Amino acid sequence: MTEDVELLDDLLRLCAAAGAEPEVHHSLPENRGSWERAPMVLVGDDAAQRCRGAVRRRGVMLVGREQDAPDVWRRAVEIGAEYVLRLPDSEGWLVDQIANAAEGVGRPALTVGVIGGRGGSGASTLACALAVTAARAGRRTMLIDGDPLGGGIDVLLGGERAEGMRWPDFAHSKGRVGGGALEESLPALHGLRVLSWGRDDWVAIPPQAMRAVLAAARRLGGVVVVDLPRRVDESVAEALAQLDLGLLVVPGELRAVAAAKRVASMAGMVLDDLRVVSRGPYAAGLDERWVARALGLPLAGELPLDAGLLAAQDGGAPPGGSARGPLARFCAAFWDRALAPEGAGGRADGGAS
Repeated sequence: MTEDVELLDDLLRLCAAAGAEPEVHHSLPENRGSWERAPMVLVGDDAAQRCRGAVRRRGVMLVGREQDAPDVWRRAVEIGAEYVLRLPDSEGWLVDQIANAAEGVGRPALTVGVIGGRGGSGASTLACALAVTAARAGRRTMLIDGDPLGGGIDVLLGGERAEGMRWPDFAHSKGRVGGGALEESLPALHGLRVLSWGRDDWVAIPPQAMRAVLAAARRLGGVVVVDLPRRVDESVAEALAQLDLGLLVVPGELRAVAAAKRVASMAGMVLDDLRVVSRGPYAAGLDERWVARALGLPLAGELPLDAGLLAAQDGGAPPGGSARGPLARFCAAFWDRALAPEGAGGRADGGAS
């Protein structure tokens, strides 16, 4: 709401960048329901006086370009504005807020990263099984392949030829990525959306692209599973920073534990909540609790042996594809704990078993 032509041009440009369609007024709309129903209201400095008497509501922002207007805070209080914004300094933040309002953002997705303690530990298999199990339970699910040298997680799901965008299509993303647009652009496999690597030349993903894509995935809600490499570069650090928790898959061998210790040390510099998923068979004298104690990390659980896993994959079934299989049961139990509300027999942060 503004009559300032230059300010209106700026706000229309920011709405276009956020993928939002604005409704423009010069004063309070005659239909007051329009003021109350809008997901966000941007009031120009020039229009604040005309907003007196409007119904108090959340999501009102007073926007202008003068940095030192003496009465700006008084005007903000009078109209019940939550924020006072000055352009161009606040443009990036405002674009994100407009986009969030337009997408109807609720609770962000629970975002879980899976990292192998050593090569061949089964981290990608667990990441796939977690995603497949979440989708089978009716949860909105996205699986993101964060390891460019892993061969493509879509292969594990039997979807390497599925139509949709891959990481190279997002390599140059710097600004905001729309959550809905991201979801619609990705291959749909087994009830979930998958972002994997292309089959062509290797493409480096800059940190800002990783940040934009993961932020968009989180805004959709549900669950996001990220398959991560053992090395930590700038892009991986960006992914780790957006995780709610990480699972470190560690086989029950001394060398694997030693390797996992280095991975945990690097990941732990960014990620606060890292937990161990141990995997047998174990060397003599070792068990899942010994592995967790040796790493100094909480135990999230013991990954069960699934004798039929390879045969199922040869037949086109994804990891965790059989709801009755031990791997799927492990994943279902993990999600039940991780998504349990506080006070309902579980912890919202997915307390360790």
